[in-house]
Amino acid sequence: MLGLKKQLSVKSIIGPGMQVNGPVTFQDGLQIDGTVLGEVRAAADQPSLLVITETGTVHGAISADHVVIGGAVNGPVRAGELLELQAKARVEGDVQYKALEMQQGAIIAGQLRPQLTPRATGGGPTEPALEPLSVLQDPAFADSDLTPFVKRDTRLF
Repeated sequence: MLGLKKQLSVKSIIGPGMQVNGPVTFQDGLQIDGTVLGEVRAAADQPSLLVITETGTVHGAISADHVVIGGAVNGPVRAGELLELQAKARVEGDVQYKALEMQQGAIIAGQLRPQLTPRATGGGPTEPALEPLSVLQDPAFADSDLTPFVKRDTRLF
């Protein structure tokens, strides 16, 4: 499981029909079938799993290594390793992740921000650099907040 040393299991459950006013901090694994009003955060010193089922709802920021969302989240999401969005997932907030699995039907109303790991500088092939396109700018972008980019391949044949 993407960098996690051992398979994690759910050890705590917030049951259906239950409402918890946060912040909530947990260790190992937490499953939310009810509602949490406030932040849900895993302890930082060990791997963690957070599962929000189809009946689960969180109104606040969530943060864990492995996050599985089947229900609704209203707030930012940070998955240190893997974010799984199931078909009925609804996220309103920015999403930060290292790896993402998203089923058809899942909805995100926010920005997707992958956590990029720096590449080793060891003589292997590198990705061509992105640089702003300044000489060939399209006038259509003149009044836009978008900055066009172009890939420049510096490799020779």
